[in-house]
Amino acid sequence: MTTLFNLSFFHLLPFILFLKSASGFGSMGPISAAFGKNGFFCAIDASGKQDVICWGNKTNSSAAVPDSTNDVPPMAALSGGDGFLCGILANTSQAFCWDSLGSRSDLVPTVFKSNAYSHIAAGRSHVCAIRGPYYSESDWGSVDCWDIIRKSNDNDTFISRESSLFYNQYTNSAAFKKIVSGDGFSCGGVRDGGIFCWGPNSSGLGISSISENVHVLTAGIDSVCGVLEESNEVKCWGGNNASFGNPPVGVPFVSLAAGVHHFCGIRKDNHGIECWGNYNSSLIPKGSGFLAIASSDFITCGIREGDLVLDCWYTNVSIQVDYDPPLQLCSPGLCTPTSSCGEGKFSFNASLLNEPDLINLCVRKDLKICSPCGVNCSEGFFPSSSCTENADRVCTPCSLCQNSSCSDVCRLQNSAMMKHQHQHQLRQLLLIIGSSALGFLLCLVGLCLLIRVIGSKSKKGGKNQFASCIRKSEKETDANADPHPPVSVAPCPGEAQVFRLSELKDATNGFKEFNELGRGSYGFVYKAVLADGRQVAVKRANAATIIHTNSREFEMELEILCSVRHSSIVNLLGYCAEMGEQILVYELMPHGTLNDHLHGGLSPLSWNLRLKIAMQAAKGLEYLHKEVSPPIVHRDVKSSNILLDADWGARIADFGLLTPNEKDLNGDVTTDVYNFGIVLLEILSGRKAYDRDCTPPSIIDWALPLIRQGKAAVIIDRYVALPRNVEPLLKLAEIAEQALRENPAERPDMSHLALLLEQLVKDVMIS
Repeated sequence: MTTLFNLSFFHLLPFILFLKSASGFGSMGPISAAFGKNGFFCAIDASGKQDVICWGNKTNSSAAVPDSTNDVPPMAALSGGDGFLCGILANTSQAFCWDSLGSRSDLVPTVFKSNAYSHIAAGRSHVCAIRGPYYSESDWGSVDCWDIIRKSNDNDTFISRESSLFYNQYTNSAAFKKIVSGDGFSCGGVRDGGIFCWGPNSSGLGISSISENVHVLTAGIDSVCGVLEESNEVKCWGGNNASFGNPPVGVPFVSLAAGVHHFCGIRKDNHGIECWGNYNSSLIPKGSGFLAIASSDFITCGIREGDLVLDCWYTNVSIQVDYDPPLQLCSPGLCTPTSSCGEGKFSFNASLLNEPDLINLCVRKDLKICSPCGVNCSEGFFPSSSCTENADRVCTPCSLCQNSSCSDVCRLQNSAMMKHQHQHQLRQLLLIIGSSALGFLLCLVGLCLLIRVIGSKSKKGGKNQFASCIRKSEKETDANADPHPPVSVAPCPGEAQVFRLSELKDATNGFKEFNELGRGSYGFVYKAVLADGRQVAVKRANAATIIHTNSREFEMELEILCSVRHSSIVNLLGYCAEMGEQILVYELMPHGTLNDHLHGGLSPLSWNLRLKIAMQAAKGLEYLHKEVSPPIVHRDVKSSNILLDADWGARIADFGLLTPNEKDLNGDVTTDVYNFGIVLLEILSGRKAYDRDCTPPSIIDWALPLIRQGKAAVIIDRYVALPRNVEPLLKLAEIAEQALRENPAERPDMSHLALLLEQLVKDVMIS
């Protein structure tokens, strides 16, 4: 081959190298991206056939995406360039390249089409591949390189030719292992030690000699980043500071991916994502680990651990593109012929996907996918079992922690937040005590002065009426007996009872703020422990509520609430009407509200539990609408009024106690149906009903058009492990759409919705 540059352009890194993982612009993995204006992503699916799934920018009609069924054959590995992707065929180990139109012609030169390759790396406009069967035990081999060039008269089509820029005397004779490629350069480990970088732009990398080994490497357009094995530091070469900013120090990674101005990596400890360079940290997925990632210009996509679902995020919030991946499960890694994965890795078990016909994720039974073990878990989770040869560590929500081994981990995660909360509560308590003491002292002084003045003017001089400013005579004390005896109300049936005010004060520590569970227009809700040990929720009306509700209205509302008893309702246990108070005592719901778990940072809910909660909430509303006489219209159905009991059962709360102008109990129940449809969208998407940070902020304006366009899969919450069969979730979207019809006459009643959701839960249990 003709060499257009001399050896001064080549850089041999004098350190022993073992590349465990590489994934990025010009790297090879189970997921990869073609960058540029017509960029797209492809990934190997988890069907056991190693078929290829591709997706692209849905907002750009000119950017076509290959038909993975017809255009791309089963692949063993993938690597992306500028507008094209290359890979190694699963059955023959031959190279195969295609563009955004799925073109098969001329993208691998004829001279190389029959060769078998063990590794491939696509750069901006060239590809290098290592010769040798892909499933061979040996990864070393000589390198072939070819150019893939856009046609001058058509920027969307390519031609390929054998390269004259990526050969010299060394590359012709060296044996390579695991290579990466960028814009005009390739780098790879060589058998005689070190990394060798070659190509017309290799000198621009500025790589100097280092003493440590590198165990992760990825290439960007004009830069390379690697993780040093001994120090675990990320080190980058080439580009400029805007390309990779300040890499994290002391963070071990198992995989890296490069964009135009950013890098992202999968942490070794918890498999979480960490990025550096020019990116927006708020867009990075939180709370889920990944097994493989790849980047295009400004977008990174990955394969989540546990459920193998695809997830994509952007480097900048201002980017207006739609790269939502399909809801298909993807391969967590590359299939290898190894007999044992070795220390720090596990062999991915296909049975974890609960698919009866799926025995192996690879085309051959003798192949394995070796994935890196995790040690820790994301915030809010603890490792309930450690990594084994056939399974990764299992992460369990901290809300399910029941012993000291996990409480230490969960407490450590929340220690800073709890410390801040305790300090805030202590300051508030001291302020309240100080203010109360000062107020009492001022009142006492004023009272003494007032009595002294009155006494001095008294014409009855036989008795000292201000002998004590504190104590009063027994007769005076008796005269000030309780002027508001308890309201005479018929006791509630069953367990409900009449409580004394002193009893509830003791149970709530004097209605102190640190016992608060929540507050609303009615008043405050407190957690209380009764004298007999029962834990209850005490709802105390505020002054405004008491002023606008006379005792007779309170009695009428109590009669209604006392008659309501259902397993999907927060049932009333009793009341207190002493001293003019209006206090209701309810069953305590220890797992908080549905809103807390969807939006408030409490442990996430599985799909099975979400569907069950939707069904039980529907049954609770059905009971209020159909079985209570007279019927009760809730009028405030929302996720914060759906509470979760000790068994994670859903209970409807905050119905009844309506103000006088709202007491039409035969009102329009379709309003409850509509609001329940909003709750279903929250359950399905994990998004708030109204969020100013989203566009559009209303969940209805965002989700309904997508559902009606047949794109319900787009709104499904990607932060929860998806089931293999997503059909029940798509049906849930259809049920929500029915409840949210603009015309109230077209909305189903709660009985129909409860029936549909009950059938949905049964279908999930059967599958």
